[in-house]
This record gives sequence, structure tokens and C-alpha cells, in this order.
Amino acid sequence: MGLFNFGKSGEKEGKKLPKCSCQCGGTASEAGETTKADTGCCSGSRELQSVKVLGSGCKNCHALLENTGKALKSLGFSLEPEYVTDMAKIMEYGVMSMPALVVNEQVLSMGKVLNTSDIEKLLDKHGFIHG
Repeated sequence: MGLFNFGKSGEKEGKKLPKCSCQCGGTASEAGETTKADTGCCSGSRELQSVKVLGSGCKNCHALLENTGKALKSLGFSLEPEYVTDMAKIMEYGVMSMPALVVNEQVLSMGKVLNTSDIEKLLDKHGFIHG
């Protein structure tokens, strides 16, 4: 381990590891999974608790909202996406480009109208499971 990497959390053999997307403050392993040893709270799979589409009410924002609802339904979730148009709340997420997709209070996408397939892949990539 080099001088600058010594004792820093979230690093393994000089490589910076990404933060866990469940907001626990832990780090993910190189395989993209978070282990209980890393964080004490999760095992790489996370329960889907909230899904929000942030937007100004435009056509693209409504399209993302519709596609998100379809993706959740096709994956077997009973959860409906929440549509947030309050600019003060949107700014709290640090979103500067809309529409944006927020899952479990983490911004996963902004400035794009994702299709249903892309949303499904994104949820799978981030390890969200049916709760």
C-alpha cells in the first residue's frame, strides 16, 4: 500500500471503491457488491423503497414517469413512481438537468428519457430486489 492510500476507508490496494447505493455509507466490493463486512447493513442486494421522477412537467418528464411505471410493473413491483415538480425539492437532489430518476433517494439518471428496458437494466445494475 502506498503512502497516500494508507488507512483510507473505501480503498483496496490503491483502488478507490464506489459508495454503496443504499445510503449506508459503506463501500462496494470490486464486483459491485456490498458485503456485511464492508457496511454491517446489506449484502449487495437492496430493497426498492422509493422511486421518484423529478421534472418540470414537460413532455420528456412525463415520458420518463410513464416508462418508469411500466418498468416497475414488468419487474413485479407494486410500487408506483412519485412525480416531483417542486423545484426546491428537485434542487435538494442537486439535479440540474431534467428529467431525473431517483431510486431510494439516490439520483441514478438525469437529463435523459430512459426507455422501459433501460430503466429495468439500471435497477438490475444497482442491485435492487423485489421487497
